[in-house]
Amino acid sequence: MDDLIIKILGFFHIKLSEGRETALIQFIKFGIVGVSNTFLSYAINVAVLLMLSPFRISWDYFVANIIAFILSVAWSFFWNNKYVFRSREGEKRNIWTALLKTYFSYAVTGLVLANILSYLWIDVIGISKYIAPLLNLVISVPVNFLLNKLWAFKA
Repeated sequence: MDDLIIKILGFFHIKLSEGRETALIQFIKFGIVGVSNTFLSYAINVAVLLMLSPFRISWDYFVANIIAFILSVAWSFFWNNKYVFRSREGEKRNIWTALLKTYFSYAVTGLVLANILSYLWIDVIGISKYIAPLLNLVISVPVNFLLNKLWAFKA
């Protein structure tokens, strides 16, 4: 994957320092994981909303956000740890610490921010609760990348 990205950069005559190239490759790979995570998170969110719809619960979108959060962060952690923020040679990473930091990083944006924004989009502005999670992701993805790169995985 890294070689493909480097070849694409070369095709467009883009030359970066090694550090910037590494960061760009990480961001692109994080984006790929993020796209898969977005689809998974959205699918879980909608599935929970549909499962709860017969009960006519006014706060169903909070439950949907929380369940989507728990499952999608586990998905993201697995792929980010395996492909995006790999340990350097000789580096030992405490997987449980990294997982805890990842959940905390995503909690800041995926739970706290997402629920505040959902309330704003849905209850204040009147946007569909099926569209609100997509708007939340536009804001949370760049923040999540920085938190994961600079803190959770320190890569």
